[in-house]
Amino acid sequence: MSLDAEGAAASRPSDALPDSVHGFFLSRAPAGWRPFIQLARIDRPIGWQLLLAPCWWSAALAGIAAGHAPNAAHLLVFLVGAIAMRGAGSTYNDIVDRDIDAGVERTRGRPLPSGRVAVGAAKAFLAAEAAVGALALFALNWFAIALGIGSLAIVAVYPFMKRITSWPQLVLGFAFAYGALMGWAAAFGSLAAAPLCLYAAAICWTIGYDTVYAMQDARDDAVMGVRSTARLFGGRVREGVGAFYLAAAAFASAAVFLAGGGLPAWLGLGAFSLHLIWQLASIRSNDPARALMLFRANRDAGLLFFAGLSIDAVLRAGPS
Repeated sequence: MSLDAEGAAASRPSDALPDSVHGFFLSRAPAGWRPFIQLARIDRPIGWQLLLAPCWWSAALAGIAAGHAPNAAHLLVFLVGAIAMRGAGSTYNDIVDRDIDAGVERTRGRPLPSGRVAVGAAKAFLAAEAAVGALALFALNWFAIALGIGSLAIVAVYPFMKRITSWPQLVLGFAFAYGALMGWAAAFGSLAAAPLCLYAAAICWTIGYDTVYAMQDARDDAVMGVRSTARLFGGRVREGVGAFYLAAAAFASAAVFLAGGGLPAWLGLGAFSLHLIWQLASIRSNDPARALMLFRANRDAGLLFFAGLSIDAVLRAGPS
């Protein structure tokens, strides 16, 4: 082991989880705070980053349609809401799944199965996270508020899907892609064909990247009886993920077309699509580390598409 690697290992908290990002919050937080940081996934920011991407896509797409830059206040509200609601959803998921997590190597060290947090404390923390998310939601118009509240039913049933269907990634897609509707709703107080196509694109994208993520646990999931698209696709996981990534690109193309997107939007979509192709070429079976790397890489894919949409919207605004 190199000196740098030894130093990194030495500075890593002993209760850090295998897929956490070693950073400021986890390494410097008091020991009593660290389990709650892990419940909220602050040490794993990729979750809220992926939840945020469709929100920002939708806000930028609305800007293209309206002929002005994306609403900066909406972008900030979505940032706060994504962090809070990703934390709340993860805490709820950990409460429901604590017995399953105890039987999976990657998750048995989480705060609840390891006994570092009591269920009652986790429920109180969940209430606090949900309150922050509600404050962000209520900064929007009434149509967007009602639409956002509707997503809670999807979030509520998601943790149970892995027990009854091989398609829990589809339900996760309905939840994680919901922001593709919210940005447009916040801007116009209504929906249209363009955000609906964007929602379909984000659902397919989520199914694809979460299938890659689930490849890490396929062996333990088989023992525990947990279902997933990674297990369903088996040796044809690249083809399965590829089909959903292709659908994501197709639906996103329809959204850009319906919103009247110009060259920057199409270039952003092209960069997004090329990133997905690179991911497909990089998938390897029985390589959990690569699966985690490819899953996390979707943050960059989402940012590429957002950049193209945003530049298009800003250019349409013209000089003030």
